[in-house]
Amino acid sequence: MNQSRAALAAIATLIPLAMIATVYTGRPALQDRQEQEKITVVASFYPLYEFASRVVGDRAEVSSLVPAGVEPHDWEPTAEDISRGHEADVLVINGAGFERWAEGMEAKVVANTSEGIEFNYEEGKEVGDDDHGHGYATGGGGVNPHIWLDPILAKHQTDKIRNVMASSDPANADYYNQNADRFTTELDTLDAFIRSELADCDKSDFIAFHDAFTHFSERYDLRQHSIHSASPEGEILPQTIQQIIELANEFDINIIYSEDLIDSRLADTIANEIPDGKVLVLSPIEGIGNEEQAAGIGYIDKMKQNIANLKEGLECR
Repeated sequence: MNQSRAALAAIATLIPLAMIATVYTGRPALQDRQEQEKITVVASFYPLYEFASRVVGDRAEVSSLVPAGVEPHDWEPTAEDISRGHEADVLVINGAGFERWAEGMEAKVVANTSEGIEFNYEEGKEVGDDDHGHGYATGGGGVNPHIWLDPILAKHQTDKIRNVMASSDPANADYYNQNADRFTTELDTLDAFIRSELADCDKSDFIAFHDAFTHFSERYDLRQHSIHSASPEGEILPQTIQQIIELANEFDINIIYSEDLIDSRLADTIANEIPDGKVLVLSPIEGIGNEEQAAGIGYIDKMKQNIANLKEGLECR
């Protein structure tokens, strides 16, 4: 009996001490509150997921609708995906016609990261043709949606995310602004790196697998040609393959660029038909594999890998 009373007394003493410790440190209560107050951000696909993650840090929960390693052009949301987009506090999209399914999600707040960009149009030239009659990709309204591959336009996208997050979660606005400033500085550094690496090249023409590098090429004074147009998937006619081979010969191009999320056999076929033909990867960074994510490889790493492979094709010093 005495032992039972002693045990009860000890418990009675420990409970208030535990409560005092909790109140003093504030950790359990604060952690619970922070978890409850975190807003949810759903990004359409990989580059937007990374840009949003860099802005929100640990103050919001970020996820991507298009799974890791999945090519996003022909991806369609499931009913569960639509529900996620609808229930999220913020839906982050590329816009410019890339996510044609986004309107159906009826999201609470949408950060359309292409909004405000002045896209170039050329009068007297059909949308879908480059200077040599080869098809190129267009999004909504005759614009090319692959803006994230231009670091300066990626800054614009980051600023759009920053502004929407600051208005959606004003208590953390300063935090979001600091993170966005830090990331846009990295993008400026990337831009300077690309300009330096491509400053002394013998060639300016290259053949991409699909027309993802329009804005990148305009930024760095290059000329992109492509095998596919709007999407890296779908059938290619034999005459189109022959046109690409002739174009490669015309511009003395011996590297055909493939992509990391598609089968390289078509690029291999073309490379085999040109002198000293070779296939390298020029990633549109539309998705990233699980292994790369686990290794901590991100947007800037992928861009630098692209530049290394592009330098070889352009014969840069």
